[in-house]
Amino acid sequence: MGNVRALTAFVGLDGFVDEILHVVDKRESSENFSRLPTIAKLAERLAAAAGQSTNLELVSVRTKLGGNGPIMANALASFGLGVTYLGNLGYPGMHPIFEELARRAEVHSIAQPGFTDALEFNDGKIMLGKNHTLKDVNWENIEARFGRGRFLTHFGSASLVSFVNWTMLPHMSAIWEKVLTLCPQLTGGRRKLFFDLCDPEKRSATDIRQALELIAKFEQWFDVMLGLNEKEAVEIGHVLGLETGDRSPQGLTKLALEINRRVPVGTIVVHPTAYALAVSRGEVSLVDGPFVARPLITTGAGDHFNSGFCLGKLLGFDNTLSLLYGVSTSGFYVRTAKSPGLTELAEFITNWK
Repeated sequence: MGNVRALTAFVGLDGFVDEILHVVDKRESSENFSRLPTIAKLAERLAAAAGQSTNLELVSVRTKLGGNGPIMANALASFGLGVTYLGNLGYPGMHPIFEELARRAEVHSIAQPGFTDALEFNDGKIMLGKNHTLKDVNWENIEARFGRGRFLTHFGSASLVSFVNWTMLPHMSAIWEKVLTLCPQLTGGRRKLFFDLCDPEKRSATDIRQALELIAKFEQWFDVMLGLNEKEAVEIGHVLGLETGDRSPQGLTKLALEINRRVPVGTIVVHPTAYALAVSRGEVSLVDGPFVARPLITTGAGDHFNSGFCLGKLLGFDNTLSLLYGVSTSGFYVRTAKSPGLTELAEFITNWK
């Protein structure tokens, strides 16, 4: 797999403490219960309570590090990359949930983390976030608590730079505007820059269009990759005035190509749950994934896909093989709730394919 340990990544800028929860359907005893299996069943339960009242019992499955950035950084570090992470993991002291990440990577924190209650179902998840601390992730705190020079050093040298969770970070666009002013100081060859907006439904169309314009500007200096899940691709399509009614692989491929025409970056990636596709310069690659009907965990699956896809691109692979790395990394994670190392990833690919 090449010299992975020679690769470096600079990732940010969010940070959450995630509590994974199941919603009780029927409780048989103090120890045993059946869970609501789907989001649709939860919707039925809530709709039936309209005009009345109800209660829902939540059972905590695990508490883990969260946020798109920390999960992606942890996965990249598991591969053996030299990872530097910058985000809101606790300030002035780091929250204990991030200690494992701090053992695997160089970690810097500028603000307190957010907190997420993640209700998981067989067909997806509902993320209930407490995000008020994310306003402190801004350029002023980056300069004061991390340092402009240190930021430029990591931003200007990492094999991969990744900025994720634009949606929940209200000052991310302003940070990108500042970072763009640093780009003329960069030296050396083109490197990889990955973006994930992360479910932008709650943001205004104007904000989303501005973010896409900023992302496209980085293509002058980097090989830019924009990652989207199916829902995010449709949301971006709506904002750009594109046809989004066809959710088949052919329809999503057409949508990705149209998004790429309007957001001229090197690669657009779209990853539904059962497969993933990528478009670059009008060429399309599509890879089926190792779909599992009853995942052990789903929170963080997309971030693991992103880490696997980026690993493939860093190793010089084409989009098809990079997609295979992405779906396999995600597939391993949802089955085990662990980030794979390189050997585990290779074994998973071999056994699955």
